[in-house]
Amino acid sequence: MADNGLITLSSTHDFETTLGRLLAALAEKSIAVFARVDHAAGAKDVGLRLRPTTLVVFGNPLAGTPLMEAAQIAGIDLPLKALVWEDADGTVKLSYNDPRWISKRHCLGEAVARSVAGMTALLAALAQRATGN
Repeated sequence: MADNGLITLSSTHDFETTLGRLLAALAEKSIAVFARVDHAAGAKDVGLRLRPTTLVVFGNPLAGTPLMEAAQIAGIDLPLKALVWEDADGTVKLSYNDPRWISKRHCLGEAVARSVAGMTALLAALAQRATGN
């Protein structure tokens, strides 16, 4: 985990394939997708250019609510998010906040350690599935 809590994987796939694989993996796990934010489309709407960049907001209240019960302010980092983006050299990447960082940030402690461990494993699996790593 980086000091800023971000985990980033390079994808072996192009942007659309990586995004599609992430969405398919979420659907297979019956994880709700609450929003998709196409930042590149937003930039285009105001006459600016941005490489492909899409934020996917997803989660399961059964998993996230215990974290907010422990510290309601954790809701600023929930639901979970993954950013699929293309860097300047054309490499597609997927970034997300490490749940252990979220836990540390909000001083959640042992009461939710099991939930955090489950989220950590799930996000790693989703990211690997999406990126082909």
